[in-house]
Amino acid sequence: MSDKSLEISDLAYAYPDGNQALFGVNLSINRGERVALLGPNGAGKTTLVLHLNGIIPTMQGRVSVAGELVDGKNAESIKSIRHKVGIVFQDPDDQLFMPTVGQDVAFGPYNAGLRGSQLESAVRQALELVGMSEFIDRPPHHLSFGQRRRVAVATVLAMKPAILVMDEPSSNLDPAARRELAEIITSLDITLLMVTHDLPFAYELCQRAVILSAGVVAADGPIKSVLSDSNLLKAHRLELPKGFSL
Repeated sequence: MSDKSLEISDLAYAYPDGNQALFGVNLSINRGERVALLGPNGAGKTTLVLHLNGIIPTMQGRVSVAGELVDGKNAESIKSIRHKVGIVFQDPDDQLFMPTVGQDVAFGPYNAGLRGSQLESAVRQALELVGMSEFIDRPPHHLSFGQRRRVAVATVLAMKPAILVMDEPSSNLDPAARRELAEIITSLDITLLMVTHDLPFAYELCQRAVILSAGVVAADGPIKSVLSDSNLLKAHRLELPKGFSL
């Protein structure tokens, strides 16, 4: 296995309407790193993330996940890549659609070919990682928002991805649910790319920060160093809460 969970080289992308979203992005993430992807709205963060598993095909540049090139023209390659990249969307209801929690978590592994005891083990292990084992037979819509987010994380972990991508993981969580999710993320032995505007949450969980702004990488370094640069944050419409101390 490659020691790089993610390698992006000279990635550029323009939408069909001519809007240029990315201008030659270069980014490398080592196995086990936890990286915060920061930036203002419209910076290109979502466009970048959607390249990672081929939802948006690579038009210019290269994207590799765990040493495998993301090739949007090759169906087998895309299938393999989507096992390696687990994306947890901002709204858990975009990922939970089965009658029970267990069936939701089983959906991905089942479609990947797991059956019987292997499938049961994958579901059980994923739910244990997020502290939701006791809810395996519960309908997802009977859970709190924070619990649904944890189940959404489990649906991705059940696929044993090489990299976990989380889009605004702390949004709409009350303080207790936010703390619980932070503890879960910290406990995971996995590469993490967290897209967030919540700078304190990023600081708590990530060692490194990358600022994407106007389709280019504007900063990349240790998270404390990046967040300590008030001029850098201001230039890219990022703000720490008043009174927050690094």
